[in-house]
Amino acid sequence: MTRLGFLLARTLRNETALQRLSVPQSELLTALRGKSVALVGNARALAETDHGARIDAADLVIRINRAPMPQPASHGTRTDWLALAVRLSGADRARIAPSCTLWMSPKRKRLDWSTATSPGFYLHPLADYQALNARLGAPPTTGAMMIDLIARSQMARLELFGFDFFASLSLSGRRTAQEVPHDFKGESEWVQELMLADRRIIRH
Repeated sequence: MTRLGFLLARTLRNETALQRLSVPQSELLTALRGKSVALVGNARALAETDHGARIDAADLVIRINRAPMPQPASHGTRTDWLALAVRLSGADRARIAPSCTLWMSPKRKRLDWSTATSPGFYLHPLADYQALNARLGAPPTTGAMMIDLIARSQMARLELFGFDFFASLSLSGRRTAQEVPHDFKGESEWVQELMLADRRIIRH
């Protein structure tokens, strides 16, 4: 697809055309099979931990949005996959340097050409977003969408770091829980249910 074709498909919300840029979800799920996965959220409280070595020891390290990494001791240094719902600056893209970029947001007009043509690009299906939205009764966070996706795979283990559901706010912004459209209490309860049902999922 040309850049002009991409811009046209994005403007017209031509989901079929945009999906042609994406690796199939089945390919992503296959890549997760048998892997230990570290999913790193952006809670400020993570900066007060020493989880960095454990994060980097995972087979696959997935970070979210601008992926702040204030220090290796707490956050580690690796990023294999990056799950996005925001546009990245060129500096952030170079700093994070993921091998695979996943666009999780249903807001296709935010999707930029650099992301859509990056290696291993994945476009999260709108139907998956809508199903989780209905389950939670509110728009899911990028982290929740990733948990939902990974939990459906045959991964060996999913460890969650930096997920306190906005209790300590986010390292990547200044907004409070009341200023964002998510139900953090609902997401916390949902994740707790997942962990009780699936012992492969651990939250630190």
